[in-house]
Amino acid sequence: MSTQINIGFLLFPGLTQLDLTGPAQVLSRVPNAKIHLAWKNTAPVITDVGFCITPTTSFANCPQLDVLCVPGGFGIGDQMVDEDTLNFLRDQGSKAKYITSVCNGSLILGAAGLLKGRKSACHWIWKKYLAKFGAEAVDARVVRDGNHISGGGVTAGIDFAYVLASELAGEETAKMLQLGLEYDPQPPYDCGTPDKAGIALVDKVLALQIDRIKKIELNIEKASLSLSKLS
Repeated sequence: MSTQINIGFLLFPGLTQLDLTGPAQVLSRVPNAKIHLAWKNTAPVITDVGFCITPTTSFANCPQLDVLCVPGGFGIGDQMVDEDTLNFLRDQGSKAKYITSVCNGSLILGAAGLLKGRKSACHWIWKKYLAKFGAEAVDARVVRDGNHISGGGVTAGIDFAYVLASELAGEETAKMLQLGLEYDPQPPYDCGTPDKAGIALVDKVLALQIDRIKKIELNIEKASLSLSKLS
């Protein structure tokens, strides 16, 4: 008899939907996988692009997950200081086979105390904050440290999903999934990292986000302080 693989994503207001939907599309095709989208309740949750995603389960009713995944987005600030969210992650993370993240979702894992002493990927804007939670940022699309697997910024979540699919079902299955989804990226511009984009373009991107960054920084400090009190 096949054993179901429970793969759960934290769903929260203001998340970057591709952080979740990209990996979910890949991982939903892993044999025997069941995708769970977990939030405090099952009311539709607004994403960063304005449409809603409906949770499949509440925190209270979520089954024990084999794979716990935390996506990112500008909504991370509120989640890093939300005890319901952090307790859910701590509870699930204590028994999950894999603890994972995409983009700056790694900071929520950090706030929950699940990244201490670990290496992790993160979006380039946010990677410097991982140190506040005892984690080491690594510049890579996908980073593995023990049972922790993380994807870098947004689109790296798709690469992450294929690495995880290989872990769950073998390399050949992962390759078949990649072919089936015709994942063969050929970006029109070679500027997907700060080094490739150059300082002028980096500064323009940061300038557009400065208010959001400052707001989230306040909660990063609060989360870091709260975690230090638990240690």
